[in-house]
Amino acid sequence: MSSDKPSGAQAMFGDFAPQLVHLTDDVLFGEVWPDQALSRRDRSLVTVAALVALYRGNELPFHLKTAMDNGLSAEELKQAITHLAFYAGWPNAMTAMTELKKIVEAGS
Repeated sequence: MSSDKPSGAQAMFGDFAPQLVHLTDDVLFGEVWPDQALSRRDRSLVTVAALVALYRGNELPFHLKTAMDNGLSAEELKQAITHLAFYAGWPNAMTAMTELKKIVEAGS
């Protein structure tokens, strides 16, 4: 992944953790995400579901925004999060819905 602007991983870890930067930029976002076996929209839905289920609040805002950029509507994300409440737990869903609400309101 090359660009004039450093990636998020590069900005966070730079030379401190170059292997993690490489795996993030070149493997995850350079190979896995672009693989056309799943659409970016589907990858986003799967990623959001995993982050909600695992209560990964740090990564959730980025991936909720990315999901919307990849074609998921706010309504679809609300429905997915509500569905996940029954399988991943109410606190997880409430936290995710709070983050989605912030994103939607900020975009209005």
